[in-house]
Amino acid sequence: MEEYTQDSPQLDELDVKNRVQNLMWTVSGDYGLDTEVDTASFEKSKYISLYDAIKQGAFARYFDKEAFGGYVVRKVYLGADSSVLMRLGQLCVDSAVWKKASKERIGVPDVRKKAFADALERDFFKLTHSYWGKIQASYYRYALYGMKTEERTQRVLDRILRIQDASDTMEVIRCLDEVYNDVCDKEFESRVGGLERVLAVPEREMQNFNWQDYLNEEARENRVQRLMDLFQQQMYQEEAQTDQEKKQTGVVLLDEEAIAKMDHYIELNYGRSYLTGAQQRKLNRRLCTGAHADSRLHFTDGILAGMVQENSQSVYARKVKELNLRFLHQNARVTRQNIQVLANILQRALVSRTEQEQCKSDCGRIQASRLWNVGRTSNRLLFERSIPRDDSDFAVEILIDASGSQRKRQSLVALQAYILSEALSRAGIPQRVMGFCSFWDYTVMRRFRDYEEGPEANRRIFEFYGSANNRDGLAIRAAAQSLDERQEENKILIVLSDGRPNDLVVNRPNSKNTAPYCLDYAVRDTAIEVRKLRNRGIAVLGVFAGVEEDLAAEKRIFGKDFAYIKEIGNFARVVGRYLKKQLAD
Repeated sequence: MEEYTQDSPQLDELDVKNRVQNLMWTVSGDYGLDTEVDTASFEKSKYISLYDAIKQGAFARYFDKEAFGGYVVRKVYLGADSSVLMRLGQLCVDSAVWKKASKERIGVPDVRKKAFADALERDFFKLTHSYWGKIQASYYRYALYGMKTEERTQRVLDRILRIQDASDTMEVIRCLDEVYNDVCDKEFESRVGGLERVLAVPEREMQNFNWQDYLNEEARENRVQRLMDLFQQQMYQEEAQTDQEKKQTGVVLLDEEAIAKMDHYIELNYGRSYLTGAQQRKLNRRLCTGAHADSRLHFTDGILAGMVQENSQSVYARKVKELNLRFLHQNARVTRQNIQVLANILQRALVSRTEQEQCKSDCGRIQASRLWNVGRTSNRLLFERSIPRDDSDFAVEILIDASGSQRKRQSLVALQAYILSEALSRAGIPQRVMGFCSFWDYTVMRRFRDYEEGPEANRRIFEFYGSANNRDGLAIRAAAQSLDERQEENKILIVLSDGRPNDLVVNRPNSKNTAPYCLDYAVRDTAIEVRKLRNRGIAVLGVFAGVEEDLAAEKRIFGKDFAYIKEIGNFARVVGRYLKKQLAD
């Protein structure tokens, strides 16, 4: 068996930035949140990086980030030490948000403790050569072990800890201002003025102050936004521990202003829709019902074909396409073999459907070998007739799970879809290839090729990449709708997935569904959609490309009609057996 090689070069900052932005917007509830991405410090400690990202997203969600930033800039403009102010500010931010974040994400306390433990171990010198560093270390030890410190420092910690239940940004600002004046510059207030004086500094007065340079330094110091997708994955693993915990997770609260901006964000990062607004609204009314009543569909040819403007997402999409094509080149031989084997299976099955079946009859062509029955038996079947077999036609839809959980194997998934599409093209079977993922309450249906297009369109499949979440039930329902509109008698849906439907719920005003779309609830909903299709005469095959622990969910969804592909060399034969059965029946 020829082995395939998965080329896995790092996507460097493009990959990280893409992942971080999507999840940062989800955590904060503000897709316009714009911060610089620093990937280098992840090598120091992933937990420090992850927890800084959690703090940043949570603070933007629960407090006024601009007001806090405005205070910091004004304080520095009036002569405060920026490095001390920010180090103390991070403690205030942590105190204000960690309990709130923990209520929604049960894994936050564990990540927080690991981050603090790593900071104590790896930043020991930094935390001991200054008094404010000592305050940081004492804060970390108190969070880890409940360990109190000497009276003066404990008094500072107690002041910071008092804002754990703060709900107003001014409480956080006032705490930071008091702590800074106490531990760093006791003469600041008498020399410059109190908090009111700081906040009263007009913007025009700071026009010549190079505050942007300071903010860039602040970003480097804070180390926010690193690989937050790993944090999300860990949160979901821990959220699965109890039913009660599941009910409290996977929900994003948004106000109407954020909701109004979502259309633009979806087009900016996934491409313009190829449908008119009226067509999309009609499909949403028809398909977004039941468990998906709060969802919306967005049909697009992808960011490269429907680009609104050049951005990091479009650059990332081109980079992934290059990697996918490189993977195709590396596995060219096994790919050609799979395409040829699968195409031959399909062609032979189609030919057998057009062959005429011969049967005995009382009319037709006389058979001399049966004439002895005349006058001797009552058998009148002395003739042979040709009966044409069913030559009805077929249509196939290939639906690819394009969620973030597919990212580590996206080149392999793209190659599988390409093999299927090429083989179907050679067999002359009309087909459409779609990918799907979900972000906020949008399920994005990405069209790679349509039924009427020729084989040259198949290579667009290598634009495939994994992103965000996946609402499998709604995607399957949308794919079935397009098959229903086809005139062919026989219809087949092939779903390439990892057996893990998983989506967030956007809690709008008057939301109909508040349960997170994940775990048993999502698997059950997807299985129901598959059964509905089969009851309508649409054959459904699941091609599993996940890990073994998710096999049980895949079996619940697709029953006996699923293929587990362990090696790409077996792909054509495994999938071919199922398709041959469908074509021959």
